[in-house]
Amino acid sequence: MNIADRIQTLRKVKGISQEELADKIGVSRQAVSKWESGQSSPDMDKIVIMSDFFEVTTDYILKGIEPEKQAVATPTNAIIFVAVATALNFIGLIVSCAIWYEEQVPMATVIGLIIMAVGCMVFGIGVTSSTLNKDKGIRYFWTVNIWLLSFIPLSCIYNTLFLRPLAPYPLFGEPLIAFALFWLIYITGCTMIVHATIKRSRRK
Repeated sequence: MNIADRIQTLRKVKGISQEELADKIGVSRQAVSKWESGQSSPDMDKIVIMSDFFEVTTDYILKGIEPEKQAVATPTNAIIFVAVATALNFIGLIVSCAIWYEEQVPMATVIGLIIMAVGCMVFGIGVTSSTLNKDKGIRYFWTVNIWLLSFIPLSCIYNTLFLRPLAPYPLFGEPLIAFALFWLIYITGCTMIVHATIKRSRRK
């Protein structure tokens, strides 16, 4: 296909006559007819006008070179990463508590924290690279995961303060007021953070 064929094809695809094309470019109908029959070639300024009108490159009109198609990035949804991260954090907590219940070894706490760290990495990388629902994903993550992520650290602090083993959950014992205080701080603190997260998202 030569330049004459390309001009004719582009015109027909556009669904216009030679006269209409001539009006758009600012030449006579006879000039367009000569271009399409190969009797003459358009000047460069007319090629530029045609490229804008037909929405193609000048290289395509002159040489038939198609523009390289750019890879279209697939949109990623932050909610998917939030779901995966939440699942990992939940698994980390359950595995940690289960190992401690069976073995009573400090490694149980370490394993739980490692799995949760992976969950947080999935969340961080996923939300940073996501193009959809980023703000909603952050809100969902913290609304749920603050309960999971804070449980083991608070339990470790509680158990250490009262000279108990480094378990991933609070060990029952004396004084009972301390055990009750742990749950009060845990529930109140998480509830306040969830409330602040939701309130902040509503402002946006």
